[in-house]
Amino acid sequence: MQKLAALPESVRQYLLITANYWVFTLTDGALRMLVVLHFYKLGYAALDIALLFLFYEIFGVVTNLFGGWLGARVGLNRTMNLGLLLQVLALAMLLVPSAALTLAWVMAAQALSGIAKDLNKMSAKSAIKLLVPKGENSALFRWVALLTGSKNALKGAGFFLGGALLSALQFQGAVSAMLLMLGAVWLLSILTLKNDLGRGTKKSKITAVFSKSRAINVLAAARLCLFAARDVWFVVALPVYLASKLAWPHWQVGSFLAAWIIGYGVVQTVAPKLFYRSSHSGPGGTAATTCATVLTLVTATLAAAMSIGLPPAATLVIGLMIFGVAFAVNSSLHSYLIVSYARDDGVSLDVGFYYSANAAGRLLGTVLSGWLFQAYGLIPCLWVSAGLLVSAALLSLALPKTIDPA
Repeated sequence: MQKLAALPESVRQYLLITANYWVFTLTDGALRMLVVLHFYKLGYAALDIALLFLFYEIFGVVTNLFGGWLGARVGLNRTMNLGLLLQVLALAMLLVPSAALTLAWVMAAQALSGIAKDLNKMSAKSAIKLLVPKGENSALFRWVALLTGSKNALKGAGFFLGGALLSALQFQGAVSAMLLMLGAVWLLSILTLKNDLGRGTKKSKITAVFSKSRAINVLAAARLCLFAARDVWFVVALPVYLASKLAWPHWQVGSFLAAWIIGYGVVQTVAPKLFYRSSHSGPGGTAATTCATVLTLVTATLAAAMSIGLPPAATLVIGLMIFGVAFAVNSSLHSYLIVSYARDDGVSLDVGFYYSANAAGRLLGTVLSGWLFQAYGLIPCLWVSAGLLVSAALLSLALPKTIDPA
């Protein structure tokens, strides 16, 4: 505790924000896996499972758009704590008797969870911009990559936790354990997170939620395509395919997806080393175009390999490893670019707008994942993913080529 107290205030706040984000992400990943596997076990079809997350993604779009405005008005500490509280309430909604876990009730709980998750993420990403010295773009990239990569590694651990808890404690026992853990973190955050972090010096109008920056608008469109391309086959189609077509048990599905996301998060944390130029500068649009093109080729190759009848289990495992590395680099680069492009005063407005596009991409990918898989199978999901990535690469051509120190 003495060593923690001796750290600079900005570092202590960074650690608190990161710890909040970590625990939240752990429960969010576990909850997603719990819902997918539990309702598949109950006999829900792939499209029905996708619909369980429909409001989660829809409210994510709205929350990012207006949550950024709210953060600029009241401070990022309050929006982060509100996100933690809403996730506690979403978990509590799932503790009703099994007979009451109707499709509508679970969709409502997921809607609350979607609001919570995106308030938490927007707050964490925006706060980093305020804690890194102005003009230190390379340091900013490293801090953003560390936050994002560690978050995704813990999301992977959450997938494993969700599958394991479902096997050990059943659905309600697993939800109860996560509720207690997150409730304790929420109380600690209220007591320790700095007041008014990220609060704008001017009262922003509600119309300010829409970005006036061409670079941010283009990046937001590319981000939408990027995350739709991932979720169109990863979020519903893949776990249901592994469980139904390859007959993997629940713990194996959860463990495999957990290992993938953990590895994906590790790659995100080291991604800045691939772009390092100097102590002050960072990568720009040229790097984003190159990375999106590489990811497109990887996805198209995986789709082609599945189409010609290569062994599906081995093909998916190897293909997912390569896809994960390429996607992690793309995602980490995008996360840095939005924080770099965002203005200092009212940073959460720009970050919130960008992540609303991110949530819209997840929404599109989730719905397509359930519908395409149920109607046509996994391979068409992969080809649609490749098409969306072509769009992301073309959009990236319009981004500023470099980012100069401020």
